[in-house]
Amino acid sequence: MSDKERGYAHRVDVLAEAPLVWSALTDSTHLARWCSPGAHIRARPGGSFRASVDRVTEFEAHIDVCEPLRRLRLVYLPTAELPPAESVMIDDFILDPVTGGTIVRLLGSGVPAGGQWDTQYWRLRTSWQAALTRLKVYVEKQLKPGDAS
Repeated sequence: MSDKERGYAHRVDVLAEAPLVWSALTDSTHLARWCSPGAHIRARPGGSFRASVDRVTEFEAHIDVCEPLRRLRLVYLPTAELPPAESVMIDDFILDPVTGGTIVRLLGSGVPAGGQWDTQYWRLRTSWQAALTRLKVYVEKQLKPGDAS
């Protein structure tokens, strides 16, 4: 990441096995419940992701890495709703199974550092933090082992 870009890192510890967490991340029905209404995903290499993480901007992304139960990387497509950018924004979800649960890490990168991106950067950063908290609650309180796809 250059000095013209910024990113964010989030971690949430989910008290559930990786298949449940993976299902919540990669099944459109589950994704719409914790991420945003209308969220949709085709979880496969070359697949797509669409959601309004900040409840304001509709994001579309190409999935270039999809390793079941381990990693999902989103490469965001340009949108007219955002200022122009020379960088490519990426969100990389990494699941780490541990005794008693799963650590979910989200590494975001490529957000332009220019002042016209300040609001969007803070929206993305704080919205993903809140969304991961909702993911934790959703998986721990609402999903059952039979719900994993």
